[in-house]
Amino acid sequence: MLRIGTGARHGLRWGFLAVAAVWLTTNPTQAAPYADIVVDANSGTVLHSTNPDALRHPASLAKIMTLYLLFEQLEGGKLKLDSDLKVSAEAAGQSPTKLGLKPGSTLKVEDAIKGMVTRSANDAAVVVAEAIGGDEDEFAKLMTRKAQSLGMSRTVYKNASGLPDDDQVTTARDQALLGRAIQERFPRYYKYFSTRSFNFRGQSIGNHNNLLGRVEGVDGIKTGYISASGFNLVTSVHRGNRYLVAVVMGGSSAGSRDSRMRELISDKIAQASTKRTASMIAETGEAADRSGETKLAQAQIKPEPKKPAKPATKAKAKPEPKPEPQAEADEEAADSKDEPKFAVASISSTPAPLVSAPAQNVPAQKTPAAARKSTEQPAIAAGSMEPIRPVLIKTLAVRAGGQPASVAPLQVYQGASSAPVEAAQSIPAPATAAKREPAPEPVPIAAPVAPAAMRVAEVDNVPAPTAPPTPVPAAQAAKAQTHSGWVIQVGAYHAEQEAKERLSAVQTKAAKMLTGADPFTEVFDKGGTTYYRARFAGLDRDKAEAACKYLKRNDVECVAIKN
Repeated sequence: MLRIGTGARHGLRWGFLAVAAVWLTTNPTQAAPYADIVVDANSGTVLHSTNPDALRHPASLAKIMTLYLLFEQLEGGKLKLDSDLKVSAEAAGQSPTKLGLKPGSTLKVEDAIKGMVTRSANDAAVVVAEAIGGDEDEFAKLMTRKAQSLGMSRTVYKNASGLPDDDQVTTARDQALLGRAIQERFPRYYKYFSTRSFNFRGQSIGNHNNLLGRVEGVDGIKTGYISASGFNLVTSVHRGNRYLVAVVMGGSSAGSRDSRMRELISDKIAQASTKRTASMIAETGEAADRSGETKLAQAQIKPEPKKPAKPATKAKAKPEPKPEPQAEADEEAADSKDEPKFAVASISSTPAPLVSAPAQNVPAQKTPAAARKSTEQPAIAAGSMEPIRPVLIKTLAVRAGGQPASVAPLQVYQGASSAPVEAAQSIPAPATAAKREPAPEPVPIAAPVAPAAMRVAEVDNVPAPTAPPTPVPAAQAAKAQTHSGWVIQVGAYHAEQEAKERLSAVQTKAAKMLTGADPFTEVFDKGGTTYYRARFAGLDRDKAEAACKYLKRNDVECVAIKN
């Protein structure tokens, strides 16, 4: 009888295993295709990429866009964090992972956000989709249109959750763009992506993103997995003044994906710039609704309808989605080994310091041109005892459906003993030449006091100002200037003085960012009530957006719009 030695048997065994391993690693059906990208978000430079424009399935990265559209509703005042959203049978019947919602129940908006960020809850995503779009199919069309307007040219969404659909595709580059856009546009709500865990109806739910608190500077944003996509991850990193957004798609496991992301961050963070030079990501087809702001940030984005981009896939009929149970459940156990812990970074945790500058006296008498330049004051030194100087503010009267009316100069005082300088009084545009009225008495401007919280135009039981505006001759009004180009709005108030005080407080808080800006108030009527917008003009688009972003990071609501 032929005997095979022990060593030979072991050799045959290892030889067979080696052949099997080669077959498994070379067979394309065993792993999803890989792609990655690292972007220096301060400059917009791509520091590294592998197949950045190849079509991939987003999996639960689709929920980033679902949250983007939800944040729009919150910012526009159409929903609130404590709003109750109805749970349909369709939403409750989604495949895991999910919160386990019951048909006919309700889900608060804030719980929906946290549920999608942490557990990647598919039922919560559909609840949001139905609340905004009516049904999930219509909401997916809104998602695709929004992607196109942001410049995500190769992305097509088919559902709100990211569950399997052959026609739902994106790229690593598109996801990096979305990762930047959502935190630039919604810094207040982006902070939810740093949620490590939350309690929902008696259960503690942890985040699938294992890099939070384990990699220095990581503040989000989202994981994703289906078998067709592999393990996906979009990550944002803030270290000092450096800012990266990185994407890994097609990882073979949660652990290997996270390990690759750590490597990319470690290798590229030193190459990132420390100064912001890239413009904020803008949407095409923006149409700010300024017919009367009932809320400060109610400028809604209305992109022109576009046909969804066709992915380079076969043209056969779309197969039915194949839900995969526990699509992301195995991510919860990934990277359980002990690692150094870091505090979760926040994009708003380190506001830029005020620039120290010596105080300068404002000349007593200015020409109209010089008066406009007088707002370009150096920042008050941090900790200075110098009193805050009032800022000269113009007021424009706006008739419904018309252009801003002209303005005429009026003498006002900066203080009890100071000489008068020129400001502007809100006036209606006269239809015909009017008889010259006596010059009004000089009006002192009170020292600005920042209100405890932003007050916007939608305030109940506050009477509108009843004092009639002072008419001026048409010839004089024709000389006045209106504000064109880009403006920043920081509030809308019932009283003009409140608007002026807000402008003074904001300009003091962000003197460097608003250097050269021209503060003014603009009066408008809504429903028979008069309101006053507080705005800054004289900025180009990049400066307006940069200033607005800085203000938002420092808890000042604002919106940059083209006047």
